[in-house]
Amino acid sequence: MEHAYQRALDYLYSFVDYSLKHASELARADFNLERMERLLHLLGDPHRDYPVLHVAGTKGKGSVCALSAAALRAAGLRVGLYTSPHLLDYAERIQINGQPVPHADLVELVERIKPFVAQVPFLTTFEITTALAFLYFALQKVEIAVIEVGLGGRLDATNVVWPHVSVITPISYDHTQVLGNTLAQIAREKAGIIKEGRPLIVARQEAEAMETIRRIAEERRAPLTLIGRDVFVERCSFDREGQYIAIWDRHGHRLETRLALLGPHQVENAAVAAAALWELQAQGFPISDAHLRQGFSTVRWPARFEVARFDPPLIFDAAHNQASFHFLAQTLAEIFPQHPVSLVFGASEDKDIPAMLREIRPRLKKLLLTRAHHPRAACLEHLQACAQQVGVAFESYPTVEQAFGRALELSAQDGSAVLVAGSMFVTAEAMELWSALADRRSSAPRPPRAERG
Repeated sequence: MEHAYQRALDYLYSFVDYSLKHASELARADFNLERMERLLHLLGDPHRDYPVLHVAGTKGKGSVCALSAAALRAAGLRVGLYTSPHLLDYAERIQINGQPVPHADLVELVERIKPFVAQVPFLTTFEITTALAFLYFALQKVEIAVIEVGLGGRLDATNVVWPHVSVITPISYDHTQVLGNTLAQIAREKAGIIKEGRPLIVARQEAEAMETIRRIAEERRAPLTLIGRDVFVERCSFDREGQYIAIWDRHGHRLETRLALLGPHQVENAAVAAAALWELQAQGFPISDAHLRQGFSTVRWPARFEVARFDPPLIFDAAHNQASFHFLAQTLAEIFPQHPVSLVFGASEDKDIPAMLREIRPRLKKLLLTRAHHPRAACLEHLQACAQQVGVAFESYPTVEQAFGRALELSAQDGSAVLVAGSMFVTAEAMELWSALADRRSSAPRPPRAERG
């Protein structure tokens, strides 16, 4: 079966995959919805068979999706979840009730879709994968699907859905070659998911982005719920295991819950998810605050300040722009205030690498630069120049394995925290290495116990 699964992945990757393209190629990409609409029509428009919660934004959209899906599962619903990119296995992108699509099912789906793909020229890997997800959810009769936007919003392949609720999480600078160089331009692309008359939940935004979103929502007569105006949130306490928060609306509806995800930014994400779920509740979905509490208190989202070891700390994080590194530095200061940090760092070539390093610099004891096995990964020479620009001492390693090994060695010597961040691809490689180390430790023979006389 694994050979068949690899052949299915080879087929998907045989199409244009913009996630593997350099920034200059991404800027010239021909994004449109016509190919996607045609393919889905050939498949019988499966994306119209179930309600959808559609989530766009720069940061936090994956966490909002995970929180929402967990609460909907807690309500007893059959929930589809589509996110990107994956960390370790392509099948992670397409989940039902928290379980990735089985490899055998994905192989069968790919074979089923091939004749229809052949009828639509110039399809991309992401478009075909999105169609596979929509088809799988229809065949599996999900009762609701939580769909994360891939890039932008207006021309993203997911933007063929007609959602029950649309969500826009915090917007910051990212993918500027495609989305624009100002927050207003980026917000215009993200706000492309707003549909006529459909409720919209919006996280707190910079004024420039908010003005754009407000205007488009008004033009499309989309009822608007704003965090900070209509829904409010407060963090009551936190520790290494989670945090306790209160969320309420202007009508007095109040939810107090534990949140398993760490960091002050996750408090905002929880408020956004709660607002979206309350809107679904108002539309008749059988979801209660008890379901929100159950979902929020148990959800896990890989590489979102994921603490793989507490003593000494080992943290995997998906932070890959300035805004996410700001929140990462905040969370480090809260959860591990006494630990100096050895950072295993790589980044894509199109990122503002000096800005990321400035955010984390006060916590660094050692910066270990490396490069993931990915076409868009910045070369070591560029990373070194950025570190020198910021004034951070560094060591360089050609592979993630070497950099991660050095960080673990330093941690064993002085108890420093190991943090892996800067690129999903670097983080994914390190997570695989740590998993392999754990497997080796668990399978190693144990010394015989001494007999007591």
